[in-house]
Amino acid sequence: MATPNAAPRAATARERVRAELSREIREEARRQLAASGAGGLSLRAVAKALGMVSSALYRYYPSRDDLLTVLIIDAYNALGAAAETAAGQAGPARERWTAACHAVRDWALANPHEYALVYGSPVPGYRAPEATIGPAARVPLAFVGLLREALARGELGGAGGALPPTGALAEQADALSAALAQPAVPPDVLVRAVIAWTQLFGMVSFELFGQFVGSFEPADALFAHAAEQLAAFVGLR
Repeated sequence: MATPNAAPRAATARERVRAELSREIREEARRQLAASGAGGLSLRAVAKALGMVSSALYRYYPSRDDLLTVLIIDAYNALGAAAETAAGQAGPARERWTAACHAVRDWALANPHEYALVYGSPVPGYRAPEATIGPAARVPLAFVGLLREALARGELGGAGGALPPTGALAEQADALSAALAQPAVPPDVLVRAVIAWTQLFGMVSFELFGQFVGSFEPADALFAHAAEQLAAFVGLR
């Protein structure tokens, strides 16, 4: 049995080599995503580009779906870390909200193919496993945590003109509020937060996939305005 204060075991040379090769495989897979999209990702092509035999690569990632899952988890975690850093900085909640919105956009523009992997069209034949759920939740939970803090600090109020949830929506919002970690976020705030979250990613997707060409391009001013509007919509003062 390990002692409570035992130092972490140093990685062996074999483990370091395996970790480095795994990183190189993922990097080459991301290059393939940029060139041919997720549907064109091929373990054989990755192995060939790295000078490996396919059987050696299969020891790291037994199937294309296993490699896709790792890439998806990496993308969600990288985006989640960017949102958490922005949302967790010092300052008024409204400023942190807009900073987190901009962090999401900045990451997406810097990593368009990884963004498309997780928020674009579904990959034919691929079904995301449960392991992706936690990483995927990091961005929305960063915003929920920000709203929870704003509520405690008196920086969150009602949103003018916002309709309260009723019927089935109210029941779903109540259940979600109860399921989230305490202190609870009011169900009506959660509903507004979910609407704002989808609007945020809709804006990013429209920009990234060329829907603003010929109108709001570049979309810097439009996005900045939208981030402030979303902050007002959720009730941030």
